[in-house]
Amino acid sequence: MKHSPAVIKECLTDDIRFDLKNGDGSDAVNKKPQYAYAVCYLTTEDSITGTGFAMTLGTGNELVCQAIEYLKTFIEGKEIEELMSDFGNIFRQMSNAPNLRWLGPHKGIIHLALASVTNACFDLWAKSRGVPLWKLLIDLSPEEVLNVLDLSYVEEVITSNDVIDIIASNKLSSRSIDKILKTGYRGYDTSAGWFNYSNARIEDKVKESVDQGFTAFKLKVGSEDQQRDVKRAHLVRETAGESAQIMLDANQRWSFTQAVEFCQRLNGIKPYWVEEPTHPDDIYAHVKLAEAIDPLKLAMGEHIPNRVIFKNYLQSGSMSFNQADAVRVGGISEFITISLMSKKFNIPMVPHVGDMGQIHQHLVLFNQISLGHDSLFLEYIPHLKSYYKFPARLKDGYYQVPQEPGASTDFK
Repeated sequence: MKHSPAVIKECLTDDIRFDLKNGDGSDAVNKKPQYAYAVCYLTTEDSITGTGFAMTLGTGNELVCQAIEYLKTFIEGKEIEELMSDFGNIFRQMSNAPNLRWLGPHKGIIHLALASVTNACFDLWAKSRGVPLWKLLIDLSPEEVLNVLDLSYVEEVITSNDVIDIIASNKLSSRSIDKILKTGYRGYDTSAGWFNYSNARIEDKVKESVDQGFTAFKLKVGSEDQQRDVKRAHLVRETAGESAQIMLDANQRWSFTQAVEFCQRLNGIKPYWVEEPTHPDDIYAHVKLAEAIDPLKLAMGEHIPNRVIFKNYLQSGSMSFNQADAVRVGGISEFITISLMSKKFNIPMVPHVGDMGQIHQHLVLFNQISLGHDSLFLEYIPHLKSYYKFPARLKDGYYQVPQEPGASTDFK
């Protein structure tokens, strides 16, 4: 297929921050968060602009923007089709640049900058073809998907042949694809259970969400007083009903001992998972915790920075749900690599949505249609929807399939 050339003329950055009010976005660690994005804009001669971003919580966001300046030399002047035909190698060069590697590697400010640049490349690629990102991705051949990936340091788990075999053997039929696109992708509501909400507000928000068609909800836990969390969890269960799926998220607040103690107090609540119970670098603690609280399941990934650590978690057997986030790892490319590994280990992908679901509404469709992941649900957080040019839309609790070209990353 021939496409009009789109040469990247310039890479620009922007530091965008949004203050949240009335307890929105609060958790046990981040009591008064500020949602912020280090934005990368890729301009072209034909007026198409690729927009990508990485998420922070405000403080230091300007440092990620500065790091984008270091990476732009790898992509400026490149034609987008040519760039993406070998993007895996470009990604490897950016993430392993010798003079920047000491600042990581593959984590922290430089890796967040890489996410922003990578996501801008994918957005520009889809826009240059005039299609939404999900359409671009599902139309790629297995070999074309392979070309955008960097499998270094994970080859013992996922090989080039594995990538091709997984896609070739799992790609759904046109009839099945049409059915998925008609239905959309189920969402779950995080905005019903923020940490600083009063019990009364949580009860009202859950009822409101049920009326909107949601059947799954997340509650933020990690209080100094565990009894507060237990009571609130019972409140959500009683309000949402026995058939609802309820997830509990501690945002890394607990020690191993505290996590065990809390999980032992959850009789009757039947949580679908317990999320980020302790420090994200402590893989062995998660292994011990998964054994101690079985049959309760652990979800993690929001603060796992790269494919190598995801590989280790998958190998450990402690991860029951994979929450990789394309604005926290190295962007869409690394997200796909992580998703392929997760498929090989038969671990469901349920992304964390630091992007408010804008990019991930595309990626979960690709996961389901091209990689054969089960369709579970995708987190929904509505607080920034008025700032996006094409905000994620939900109807009766389901994400509606975006139709506009690109990755839905444009701000107004």
